[in-house]
Amino acid sequence: MNMNNLEKLYKLSPDDVQKACIVAGEAFQDDPVMVFAYPDEEERIQKSQYGFYMIYRYGMKHGLAYATSSNLEGSTIWFPPDKVYPSTWAMMRYGGFYTMRKVGLKIKVMKRTMAVFNYEEERHKELVPFDHWYFQNIAVKPEEQGKGYGGLLISSMLKTIESENLPVYVETNTEKAMKIYQKYGFEILEHTIIPETPVPLWCMLRKAV
Repeated sequence: MNMNNLEKLYKLSPDDVQKACIVAGEAFQDDPVMVFAYPDEEERIQKSQYGFYMIYRYGMKHGLAYATSSNLEGSTIWFPPDKVYPSTWAMMRYGGFYTMRKVGLKIKVMKRTMAVFNYEEERHKELVPFDHWYFQNIAVKPEEQGKGYGGLLISSMLKTIESENLPVYVETNTEKAMKIYQKYGFEILEHTIIPETPVPLWCMLRKAV
């Protein structure tokens, strides 16, 4: 792995978790998964950030977690091959309990969220049953989108891991993100609607180079 490609980026630390989650929550306000989980816009604004807490804490510990700068215009999380599928206990340990306290034990929200995440993980495991990197998340502040921050993060990460000669998997729930990922060599493996939801899903893979 060539870490030199990350020199221009800012490595996220545990001190950045709260801020990173706020950025992600704002960036994903209109994401189909968030809208499905929180149909009420006011509730979505208040609570969407907390769903990212586990991802960022786990990613900072076990993967690559970087931002464009200490201002966190944009940030991204990538999991290495041996850390792609964290256990339920691991996710709870890395912030699940905190998220539940903040969001509250709303059965409808939990059922909707798990319906999406369980299906996405199932397709992930079936479509790419081999060693790969997992491009887990990228978020750019709404007011900073369109300025190249997302491209900087994606290209820097791809250059960093390309020496490992492994494919990279990503999924998205928006056509906009799908088209962006195609520009970086990701190909669509499957496009579907997640069962019992209105949420679209694009499963994509960038072949090893």
